Amino acid sequence: MTDFPDTTETFPEQETTQTEPTIITVGEGAGTGGQELGYDVVIGNGLLARLPQLIGHQAERVLVIHPRALRATGDVVREDLEKAGYQAMVAEIPDAEEGKHIQVAAFCWQVLGQNDFTRSDAVVSVGGGAVSDLAGFVASTWLRGVRVVHMPTTLLGMVDAAVGGKTGINTAEGKNLVGTFHQPAGVLADLDTLISLPRNELVAGLAEVVKCGFIADERILEIIESSPEQAQNPHSEQLRELIIRAIQVKVDVVSKDAYESGVREHINYGHTLGHAIELAERYQWRHGAAISVGMVFAAELARSLGRIDDDLVDRHRNILTSLGLPITYRDDRWNQLLEGIRRDKKNRGDTLRFVLLNGQGQPATVEIPDASILFAAYQEIGEPASPTISL
Repeated sequence: MTDFPDTTETFPEQETTQTEPTIITVGEGAGTGGQELGYDVVIGNGLLARLPQLIGHQAERVLVIHPRALRATGDVVREDLEKAGYQAMVAEIPDAEEGKHIQVAAFCWQVLGQNDFTRSDAVVSVGGGAVSDLAGFVASTWLRGVRVVHMPTTLLGMVDAAVGGKTGINTAEGKNLVGTFHQPAGVLADLDTLISLPRNELVAGLAEVVKCGFIADERILEIIESSPEQAQNPHSEQLRELIIRAIQVKVDVVSKDAYESGVREHINYGHTLGHAIELAERYQWRHGAAISVGMVFAAELARSLGRIDDDLVDRHRNILTSLGLPITYRDDRWNQLLEGIRRDKKNRGDTLRFVLLNGQGQPATVEIPDASILFAAYQEIGEPASPTISL
């Protein structure tokens, strides 16, 4: 069973309109990297020249961590840093979730140790959300914390993983169960990288954008509803606005709750079942596809509890379907999914907790007293097992 039909289709090239980048500040003041909020997320085109400014002048050595698929991009970043006067080196890690393992982190630590990295040196992540999760974890644990700058190259990385300071690696028991909070020194979201992104990867990233629309900014949903095609076009002004709005939603929440002790849990809308699906599929499903199903499940659960009406549930289904995202999952996997749900980080003891909506833009963390309530809601999204989910 797959999340999307396999394809290497990308978007046709066209001339990119150069505009001034948008800068969103997380917290206040100049970011130092580490636990303090106060750093810039820069969104625009052709941003590589800004990287030394975020790394700072104190650093002498910089480790660029990138996935195997982005070897050429990693080399370009390294060469640019060398021209700027840094001692730059690369650590190539496995692609996607395969890179988020303790053995990969240990490899990166080895590179840092062999090259005498000190607390004034820095790490740069180049890639999607899995890379920023891993690189952030490595930076947070080396000498108890060195600077890290994220350069997300996927839509998912831009609107979610690179912003907020959460790091993580996976274990056999679940996703992101081991991790730290380590704020970056800055984020460069270069929209040019989306042009060569496979269409499936961009569409999967839109699930996190849709999530921001349901929990906070309804204008996101309206933009997608008006033109799902332009929402998927990396050259469009619509997608640029969606990215800026989604990042702003996350920044607003992170600035209020840096350590996920309260309202930051709301960013996990759709993630409780979504992470369980990823675990059940051994991370062969894209994160956004799993979260898409998770959001529809959360909507069905909220409706069953009388928190939202039929129209809002239908809006979930219609928007996600219009983007080509899946909204159902195998009906024979419930017991396995429930095991994953019980390991969710939001749970307290044996009490299961879900982020649900009380209405459009009104998220809340809700305790579920009985797993049978979850099973009943799951019947609304379960479908007979089949080789693929057609889009």
